[in-house]
Amino acid sequence: MPFTIIRNDITNLRVDAIVNAANTDLAMGGGVCGAIFIAAGARELQAACDKLAPIKTGEAVITPGFGLSAKFVIHAAGPVYRDGKHGEEKQLRSCYLNSLKRAIENKCESVAFPLISSGIYGYPKDEALRVATAAIRDFLNEHDIAVTLVVFDKATLAVSAELLGEVVPQPQV
Repeated sequence: MPFTIIRNDITNLRVDAIVNAANTDLAMGGGVCGAIFIAAGARELQAACDKLAPIKTGEAVITPGFGLSAKFVIHAAGPVYRDGKHGEEKQLRSCYLNSLKRAIENKCESVAFPLISSGIYGYPKDEALRVATAAIRDFLNEHDIAVTLVVFDKATLAVSAELLGEVVPQPQV
């Protein structure tokens, strides 16, 4: 199945599931998390999250998509980046793998990810891209699902082209 990287608004994508870069309390936050909550319907999504919270860093849970075109929202709690020497890479990798497992368990054929932990959690974008692409590729070796990685800015899209080679970034839609 295809693995693409695009620059777009994750809340507008027509996929079976989108991944929310969540906090461990599954509470509405800022950035991509806030945008997902607003687009889905903050009250309904928060009520669904409250039934599943808290989760540990690296874990992922799934809720309905409510007002989104996506059927589901997978909430993955990414690590706060300290210095890369406190298990952050393992936790970030777990976010992607656990999210993909939730997608497969719920018979999703397509899933879109933001670049988890690369915003207010401070994970360096190039390192976050490296971890994300490695985890996704490893999963795709064993499973059949279309994966889109959605980046926020042009600079990150440029880094993705340098890192990935054979994965062709798609223009913004």
